[in-house]
Amino acid sequence: MNLHYNQNYSKEEIDAVLDKIKSCVSSKQKSILLQLKTEDFCHTLQNTKLGYEYEVLYVFVPQVQLFNADGVEGTVDVYTKFNVIDLPNGSRTVVISFHKRNKPIDYLFR
Repeated sequence: MNLHYNQNYSKEEIDAVLDKIKSCVSSKQKSILLQLKTEDFCHTLQNTKLGYEYEVLYVFVPQVQLFNADGVEGTVDVYTKFNVIDLPNGSRTVVISFHKRNKPIDYLFR
């Protein structure tokens, strides 16, 4: 596994992060994001954007039944990456990535 990936989390900690993520979703992908489970968690990594290196990014990869352009249904691994920013008056969650998985991953709780 990549040395920058962190899987040192309990299920309870990831449950709390998922609650924050789910509380802010309001897009077409809402149903996929709201169905994320703790078992979909893979790892975290530090933000590499200059000035934001203190932020932690959370990666989840749910397996979702979707239809392609020809109407054929199939299972797709959807790579999702979130930045959960804790603020004095609550938290802000930013979806950084939302696409078909394009590299191997390891699940922490599977």
